[in-house]
Amino acid sequence: MIPDLKDKVVLVTGSSTGIGAAVARGFARNGAGVAVHYHSSRSEAEKVVADIKLHGGTAALFGADVRNPQQVEDLVGAVHRYWGRIDVLINNAGGPVARTKIEEVTDEFYDQVLDLNVRPVVVASRAAVRLFRSQGKGNIINTSSVAARAGGGPGTSLYAGSKGFVSTFTRALAKELAASSIRVNAVAPGVFRTPLQDRLSTPELLEAFQKTIPMGRIGAPEECVGAFLFLASDQLSGFMTGQVIEVNGGQLMP
Repeated sequence: MIPDLKDKVVLVTGSSTGIGAAVARGFARNGAGVAVHYHSSRSEAEKVVADIKLHGGTAALFGADVRNPQQVEDLVGAVHRYWGRIDVLINNAGGPVARTKIEEVTDEFYDQVLDLNVRPVVVASRAAVRLFRSQGKGNIINTSSVAARAGGGPGTSLYAGSKGFVSTFTRALAKELAASSIRVNAVAPGVFRTPLQDRLSTPELLEAFQKTIPMGRIGAPEECVGAFLFLASDQLSGFMTGQVIEVNGGQLMP
């Protein structure tokens, strides 16, 4: 248990499955009130909320298409109205959309990738910062990726570029907001076993990825949770901002 996470309000975008769902459960186990967000996976998100409540935690369900700026603004507003505050924003929603070679990238596909991975991080952060300033403090944790530094796997150049934006935006925003007691950091997962990864990667590709990981295995979503909890705790990381924590089994070492 991390004492200073108790009773904090945490919004985790993209928390119906995978790493986001594991992070939502992790915060709830530490006594936080968790806003579980979904877009198309409502039933999975409902299971996350039900599981949290079953184990004595506090959670509520919120739906929004993060590709739509107004819905992102409305999402942040709805969470704030529900609890009366937001302490931590976790911009986790995102993904490669599909594996596409550059010569096959259309303008529509370009928009899909950036609208999923870049725009909502900016819009949600903008909305949350307004609230954080009125509260006197706040915390933003973005989900980047090992792809931001390593370039990603086959057919994910746009995704890798979008996550490069997330990492750089994290550092820039941290500088902008540090004097306002608003910390901004990121977690960059490597290869994790998630429904999205299973959908986009063949068993052969996952095996190839595994061979590049010194620890010799694919990560489980729960193994990423600790980094988010650490960054959300002022007690544990109160003097940290503008940092990107790499969680990848040694696949990429600074």
